[in-house]
Amino acid sequence: MMQTTLARVEVPETIAAHYSELAFRALLAEVNLTPKPGLVDRRNCGAHKDMALKDFYRSADAIHPWLPRFIQQGARTALLPASDVLKDLRPIGMACESAMFRATAGVNTHKGSIFSLGLLCAAIGRLHQQQREVTPLAVCQTVATFCHGLTQRELRQNNHQQTAGQRLFCEVGLTGARGEAEAGYPLVINLALPHYRSRQALGSDPELALLDTLLLLMAHNGDTNIASRGGVEALNWLQDYARNMLQNGGIHQPADLHYLHVFDNACIERNLSPGGSADLLIITWFLAQISQSHP
Repeated sequence: MMQTTLARVEVPETIAAHYSELAFRALLAEVNLTPKPGLVDRRNCGAHKDMALKDFYRSADAIHPWLPRFIQQGARTALLPASDVLKDLRPIGMACESAMFRATAGVNTHKGSIFSLGLLCAAIGRLHQQQREVTPLAVCQTVATFCHGLTQRELRQNNHQQTAGQRLFCEVGLTGARGEAEAGYPLVINLALPHYRSRQALGSDPELALLDTLLLLMAHNGDTNIASRGGVEALNWLQDYARNMLQNGGIHQPADLHYLHVFDNACIERNLSPGGSADLLIITWFLAQISQSHP
């Protein structure tokens, strides 16, 4: 009886569409942001030889229709214990990934973002169904309850080193996207989002504010994409480089973009792409829009 009742629960289409559109726009905001060190943008393909800007557009278009499904699934499972929700989200996430791979001819453009945005959208659906306020903090705390024990299960106990993230946890202890989600995205909530909001409040150019926020994330994030490509030494190099740029003023004026171009070239030369930080920037932008707009 409970399953039948839950299956009929729906978030109003206008509300699901509102948040889904913001999540979709977050994907576009990140990839269009230029210049980004080592990442695909409007200027170049960064350290990637297998993907281009158009692949990210196709990928975002393929992901877009699946975002409301995460929201509705979050609503349908709102009466279940939070720890039971993740297994019900996985089939949607896998189907969304398949749509992405079909759109990009097998290129992994947004797998990390499907994981994070799927969780965030499901959290929004759960909060709405429970008649709780949808705020960035509440959304991230809800994601943390979904993912309770995730790193223990997938990185400590069942770690067959099938993914780069699992291998890096085994080798150097990085928890990657799983660890951030289980902790409720502390790098976003405590660091990136307040920084981005403060830059917005000061009237900064939106793109410059977002680029400066990306640097902040790169300086602090234990990015498994970087460690996978270049090891811990490369991660330390990238974090130090980003930290030094911030200490020297960061990205505040158009003239500062020159330093990002230099950083970009250095990342390309080392074959480094901070995809994990890019994913966190997508979350930051998405949550910032939630703060500013309501359906």
